This record gives sequence, C-alpha cells and structure tokens, in this order.
Amino acid sequence: MIAIHNARVLTPDGPIDTDLTVREGAVNSLSAGQAETHLDARGALVGPGFVDLHCHLREPGFEWKEDIRSGSKAAAAGGYTALVAMPNTNPAIDSGHLARFVADRGRAAGLVEVAPAGAITMGRTGTSLAHLDELFEAGVRIFTDDGVGVADAGLLRHAMEYLAERGGVVAQHAEDAGLARGGHMHEGVVSSRLGIRGLPSLAEEVMVARDLALVAHTGVRYHVMHVSSRGSIELVAGAKGAGLTVTAEVTPHHLSFDHSRVETMEPGFKMYPPLRTETDVTALGKALLNGTIDAVATDHAPHAPHECEVPFEEAPRGVIGLETAAAAVNTAIEPAPMTLFEKMSVTPALIAGLSGQGRWIEEGSPANLVIFDPDASWVPQGFVSKSQNSPFRGVKLRGKVMATIFCGRITYQALQ
Repeated sequence: MIAIHNARVLTPDGPIDTDLTVREGAVNSLSAGQAETHLDARGALVGPGFVDLHCHLREPGFEWKEDIRSGSKAAAAGGYTALVAMPNTNPAIDSGHLARFVADRGRAAGLVEVAPAGAITMGRTGTSLAHLDELFEAGVRIFTDDGVGVADAGLLRHAMEYLAERGGVVAQHAEDAGLARGGHMHEGVVSSRLGIRGLPSLAEEVMVARDLALVAHTGVRYHVMHVSSRGSIELVAGAKGAGLTVTAEVTPHHLSFDHSRVETMEPGFKMYPPLRTETDVTALGKALLNGTIDAVATDHAPHAPHECEVPFEEAPRGVIGLETAAAAVNTAIEPAPMTLFEKMSVTPALIAGLSGQGRWIEEGSPANLVIFDPDASWVPQGFVSKSQNSPFRGVKLRGKVMATIFCGRITYQALQ
C-alpha cells in the first residue's frame, strides 16, 4: 500500500485537499491509511497519469536511439502512465504480430502501458493498405503512417471507410510531400535571412483540408497530429463546427518556441512540422485552452548523439519530449490544474481508447497517478532517455514531476 499525504487531489468534482491511499492497483480511499510506503506531496497536484498519443520508442529496428524499456523509463520520469507508440519502426508495425510484439515488450518493461499504433499502409510506403484487420484484432485503435502523410487520397479513403466501420482512428501526419520537399525549417523571414530552404505552413494545411473532405464523406474518427499553424487550427475549428468527428494535438515545443530559435543552428530545434511564427505559437496556445485543439502529445523523437553532431541541414528531424512535457506546457500557457490534466491525460486516454487511464481520482479508480508540483522550478540538463536531443536543455521550466505510480507501483520518484 502507498499513502500520499498533503495532496491537492484532482477529483471528478474538482481539486480537493486530502490524503489518499493506494492498494492493489487502485485508489483505496481519499484518506490516509496504513501503508508500507508514505509520500509527502507537499501540496502538489495528484492527478491521473499523463497519456501520450504520439511518441517514438524506436523498437524494433532503431534501438540505438531508444528502445521500449528506455522510453518507458523516460516516460515514467515525465509522469506518464501510458504511451501510444508510433509504427515508423523497422519493420513498420503493419501486421498484427508486430503490434503484439510492441505491446508485449511494453508489458515486460512494466513501467507504463504501451499501446502500439498501426501503419495505414504496408511498410508505410503509401502504396497498399496494411493488414488493418489483423492490427485491429491485435488491439490497435490508432492508425497512422506517421513520419509521412498518406498522399494517395483514394487509398486513404478506403482505409477511412474500413476503420469507420470498426471504430478506429485515422491519425494523419499532415504534410504534403511536394510542398515540403527540401525544407528544413519554416518558410518565412528567418529562413530567408539564413538562406535555408523553407517548408511552408501550406504543406500542412493543404493535407488537413483534403482529409477533412474525406472525413465528411466516410464518417471516420480523424486525428490531426502535431498541429503547427494558425491555418490548420481554423480548418479544425470549422470541421468541428460542422459536426465532424475530428480531434487534434499540439506538442510542447510548438507551444514554446518559434522559428527564430533556428538562428542558433542547434539541431535540437529541428523538427517536423517546423517551428513556425510567433503568431502561430500564440494561436496554438489559445486553441488548446479553448478546446479547438484537444490534447498535448510529445512527438518524442529520439536521435542518438552522434546523429545530431552535424550541420543543421543534415540533422535528423525530431526532438525528445517525454521528460519535460508537463513542465513545458505549464510554463508556456499556465493552464489551470484541471485543464492541464484534461489535455495531457483525460482527453488523450479517451482518444486512444485506454479505459484504465485518464480517470479523475476517486475511490476505486485505477492507481495510474502522477504527483506534479506546478510551482517547482528547474532547468533540464540531462535526460533518462537514451537520446539527449531536447530543445528544453538549459531552459528554466516551471512545474516538476515528483512521483509516478503505474498500476499501484511507484515507477519514478523525486520526493525524499
């Protein structure tokens, strides 16, 4: 048993100041009880463990960047109790047995729930549909070719029609390959000044607009990954207003930085979609708070140190984010406690269909919990992840994960 003292607990009725006791994988009571382990929350928030809709654990095939165990450790350090693992591995997760492999490896690590996403097309090549039936039977509910968008609208339509019948989610990496080709950062005044070929917001918006027309035709549940532009926000808002089953996510780094950061030429600021303008950053924060954007997702994308020791234009795309996500969001937009947990836990769990996750705390609820101090300041310097490619290294953040509990077991602890 675990007793947590002096907590501000996030319940279905809002925050309350109380103790709580965890027993046999569930919240036993909202009071202090006899326990083998005692944690003093010191007034910090205790809420449902964070759920990441979009992370790259790199296994199978790229274990030198990250593997399921090391990614799970990084997730626990960031307050996460569930992850949706992207299928852009080698081989790609396009068949049922591969999805089961990822889930089994997650259970073996035992630190977070690992839910594999499945590819939409075989090998993520965009030419033929993946084994969607096998993947669904293996428990996959989110389907994406993340890393690339599905360019063939006819093929995507067929996937949407099939998954609409089954209740699956099509999650799109919205990036038109022709418009994005050769781009290394946002197309704008900074790219012009640096002489670096830019990647326009239009590359994202064109694909979102096309996909929303297909959603209207098929009725599928559709999720826009890593929204980065004001134009995409407007498209999502219009689709929701028309009654389409559309959700969207934003990353902590797109909430925190704009394209001016690329002037440092640090590979830690190279990601796709790229950092955009200050106007876009402001719009993303407002859209998250007003509900146009539903969730925060990290797009945790590890790359080994030697891969990043190259000029900016040769560096791989993507940054890590599991260990800094909650602090970065708390710093960037200062959400109310219930809003922070709604965007980082409750809604992501609903989108992913993870019934044991993202539950406001009450007696009998699953003991997948995080203790988060929203007022603690810290500066990230090193990371639990195998990779260290973070844009938040050396940046002062407000809010720190003090402990994580998964299935009633402490998986991370900074409290003394």
